[in-house]
Formats: sequence, C-alpha cells, structure tokens
Amino acid sequence: MVYLVVRMKGTVNVPRWADLTLESLHLDKKFRATIIPENEQSLGMLRKIKEWVSWSSVDDAFIKEFIEKKGRVSSSRLVTTATATATVPSTTATTNDAVGDNGKSNNSSGKENTGGNGDSQKSQNIDLDKVASTISQNQLYLSKIPGIKPWFALSPPKGGFRKKSKRSYSQNGVLGENKELVSLVKRMM
Repeated sequence: MVYLVVRMKGTVNVPRWADLTLESLHLDKKFRATIIPENEQSLGMLRKIKEWVSWSSVDDAFIKEFIEKKGRVSSSRLVTTATATATVPSTTATTNDAVGDNGKSNNSSGKENTGGNGDSQKSQNIDLDKVASTISQNQLYLSKIPGIKPWFALSPPKGGFRKKSKRSYSQNGVLGENKELVSLVKRMM
C-alpha cells in the first residue's frame, strides 16, 4: 500500500523546516498531490507536516485512475493511455519492466524523439496497470518513473469542502490522516 498525500494549505507563513519537508515530497503549491511509500519514514514526515497536508492509504485501482486523469508528462501535457510516453533509464530493470519493452523505442522511423529542451530521448508506451501495481507494492517510486512528473495538480473540490479545511480530521476537518480523502480527491480531479 501507498499513501496519497495532498497539500491543503498554501505557502504563506510556513516554517522553514516544514517547507523543506513539503519540497522533498514535491508538494510546492496548494492542492498538489503525490504518492509516497507506506513506511515509518514517510509516516514520520507526514506527522511532522500534518497542519498543511492530508493523507490516506490508496489501492492500485485508484492509482491507475489517478495517473490516467492527472498524471503529467510535462507541465502542459497529461498522460493518456494512447499517447503515454516516457524516457527509459538504463539503470533499473524494475523501471523498464513497469514502463514496457525494456528500453526499445516504439518509433518506426528509427530516429530518436527530441524533448522540448532539445535533449535526445527514446520514447515508449507506459503500461499503466503495471505501473500502478508496482507503485502500490512499493517496488517503484513515483519520482523514479521517467517522463511522469512526481506530483499531480488538483483543482479545489467541486461543491467545496464538506468539513473544515483548517482543522484536523479528528476535529471534524480534513487535515492529517483522513479516511475520506479518496472521495475528496475524486471531486478535485
């Protein structure tokens, strides 16, 4: 299992120690989300910044849907099942198996694709089912998948927050460990 973490508060009046933790989780802006492994180190980081984020455990079906709808290849292009592309690293076999084809390019012309910054990159399709299952089993981190941003940009929830956004979940709010976060994030997608 993995944690889905969403930053619920903005960037004003955040202490430096909390800002460093939020940056290391790729939660730079309000309503950014990420997926992190469920272990003691992650839980310690989340408890440290519980006044700014909300988190919950999620399964691989939600991860697949989340990556399909909100995963980004670049800051302006979403990941789709037909046009999902990623660059292939030559270091880990787990990443290659999850991304597909073990590093072979799907480009029929034999030329390498170039990114927006002019770098040469090999392009290939991503198998979202495999990626979701390997992420949910803690075998692959979201930040290690090449070509997909390690964060997800969410909108404010449709219909607004049904609970207080400045209180913890135990005090009838949304912050901290939130059992209802999945339904809230579905309204934010």
